[in-house]
This record gives sequence, C-alpha cells and structure tokens, in this order.
Amino acid sequence: MKEIDEKALIAQLKDDSTRTAAFTTIVDTYKESLYWQIRRMVLSHDDADDILQNTFIKVWTGLSNFRGDSKLSTWLYRIATNETLNFLERQRQPNMSLDDENFIASTLQSDPYFDGDETQMQLQEAIGQLPAKQRQVFMLKYYDEMKYEDMSEVLKTSVGALKASYHHAVKKICDFFEQHD
Repeated sequence: MKEIDEKALIAQLKDDSTRTAAFTTIVDTYKESLYWQIRRMVLSHDDADDILQNTFIKVWTGLSNFRGDSKLSTWLYRIATNETLNFLERQRQPNMSLDDENFIASTLQSDPYFDGDETQMQLQEAIGQLPAKQRQVFMLKYYDEMKYEDMSEVLKTSVGALKASYHHAVKKICDFFEQHD
C-alpha cells in the first residue's frame, strides 16, 4: 500500500471541488488491503468484491460524518469489518457452520481465485475454525500487520483483549497443524 498524507486527503475530502479526486485516491490506495481483509473472512472472491463495493459506497455516503477522531485507514477498516460481519450474519443458515472443515476445504478448492498449496489450504482451514473474534484479530495482525492500538479502534476492544485473542488464535492454529501432520 502506498503512503498517503491522511491530513491532506481529509482536507481534500471536505472540499467539494476535490472530493471526487480524494475519494479516488482512497479507493486506489486501500482497495487491495481492504479486499484481502474481507476475503479472509468470507472465503469467496465474488462475495469479497461485493462487500468491498458496499464498503466504498458506505465510505462515500459517510464522508461528511468522518470527524477525523481516528485515522482514515482505521475508519475504512472499521467500515469494511462491519460490512463483512453484516454479510456473514445475513448468510448464516441455521444448520450450516462456517467452522465446518469440509465446508471450508470445498469452498477453497472450488474457488478459481485460490491458488494456495496444501500448507496454505491447511492454514485457511485452521483460521476458518477459529471463533469469529479470534479469526478477525489473527487476520488483522498476521496478514495486515496492523498494530494493536489501531486494531483496538477498528474492533472497539482493549489492546489487552486483542493480544489475548491473538495468542489463543495462534495456539489453536498450531494445535490444528499438530493434529493434521
């Protein structure tokens, strides 16, 4: 992700004459990292694309509400996270669990956009079996290398709780690999 001057970008977003160009900069800068954050939660490329589009629609319509209390990137991640969680809630069926190892494996194997090797497939299965909160924390820390302080703003959770969730997630993933050797 390229570096941007968030303060200057926020000023451009507040100016009607530069708002569209500033929004384009946001999309160009954050679309890939937001896509992968979403994709790791929903597993499907098409669903991730739809959620990403909804995220940017929410960003565009909510620009006037952005007060600048948090970093722009934190605000974007929070919107993407909420959109993803809303999508997952709408998709939940009473007798189907995203934690089902067979469901995760078949979803990944049938996805033409997933090209991981067996180890990557096992990692995704292990991540898929984590509770939602631990999965989210693990992905933000491991894949996005997000600092706990920023994650705290995105997820509205204390740094200590996030560290504990990450620790438990790593332990469960290690246990998964030990069981599948």
